[in-house]
Order: sequence, then C-alpha cells, then structure tokens
Amino acid sequence: MLVVVAENVPPRLRGRIAIWLLEVRAGVYVGDVSRRTREMIWEQLSEGHEDGNVVMAWASRSESGFDFQTLGANRREPVDYDGLRLVRFKPPLADAP
Repeated sequence: MLVVVAENVPPRLRGRIAIWLLEVRAGVYVGDVSRRTREMIWEQLSEGHEDGNVVMAWASRSESGFDFQTLGANRREPVDYDGLRLVRFKPPLADAP
C-alpha cells in the first residue's frame, strides 16, 4: 500500500500522480504499486513539487510496519529515534514585529 499526500503542488503534478494512484480526497492518493513504480513516482514528486510539500508513506518490514519520506517546507520533520522513524514538530514561525 502506498499513500501520498500533496499540498499546494501544481495541478500538472496532481494529474501526473493520478496516472498511477487513486485520488480519494483532494491531494490524497492511494494505491498498491511496486517498489520500482514507487521510486519513479517519488522522482516525479521531487522534480515537480515546486513550493508545495509532499509526504509519501508505504508498507515496509520495519518495526512500525511502514516507512515514509517528505519533500518541501513543513512544520513536521522526520527524525530517526533508535531505528524508529518518528515525526517532530518544528516551532511555529514567530510573527515579525
């Protein structure tokens, strides 16, 4: 199982992702693809996300049962904690005076 969540990406990239995955909600894509196809989709996302942000999660044989990677600016930051991938929140940007 593969899940992609894309926010503020260009419409052409959303259409491109929809070639391989089903868009179940705006910007949320799911599907069951091979590792090779997943890597190809990641390349497409990496090249076309522009100012948006993306997270891709898939089933794996890790301790948690899944793995994920991200692109673009986001307050959520993946961290490795003793081999377990977790998410840490960055502090909100302070308003400039």
